[in-house]
Amino acid sequence: MTTKRETILARLLTQLSGTTDCGSRIYRSRVTALNNRSGNSLIIEPVSDTCDVNVSTPFCDWTLQVRVSVLAIGNSSTTADSAADSSVQSMYAKMMEDLTVNGNAIDVQCQSTDFEMIDADQPTAFVSTTFNIRYRTDIDRIDQ
Repeated sequence: MTTKRETILARLLTQLSGTTDCGSRIYRSRVTALNNRSGNSLIIEPVSDTCDVNVSTPFCDWTLQVRVSVLAIGNSSTTADSAADSSVQSMYAKMMEDLTVNGNAIDVQCQSTDFEMIDADQPTAFVSTTFNIRYRTDIDRIDQ
């Protein structure tokens, strides 16, 4: 069986498919995305997963922090962060259109957006949005 966390992360790959200017370039690794620089790409990375146990119920309430980054490449007339903008807007809409992540979560909440400019052969930026995904498991199993 798969943990609920992994089920959510796998579902995000499907949910984010077709993000503007990214198409199917959605990865779980920065290294893979950096090696496939043929346009904007999305990178989905788990940051943390914290548990709050309520002893009066047989459940664990989890907060999965996920970073979804747009890797964008600019050019002589467009800055990299500007090149990422339409992809960021599309990604955000796709993340918020199903707050249950196909019935696996209680809620999805946006926390912040960060910008990282990278020196490269072309102007490159990571525009990263962090989401908190709340979900619940049985107290004795993390796969349901």
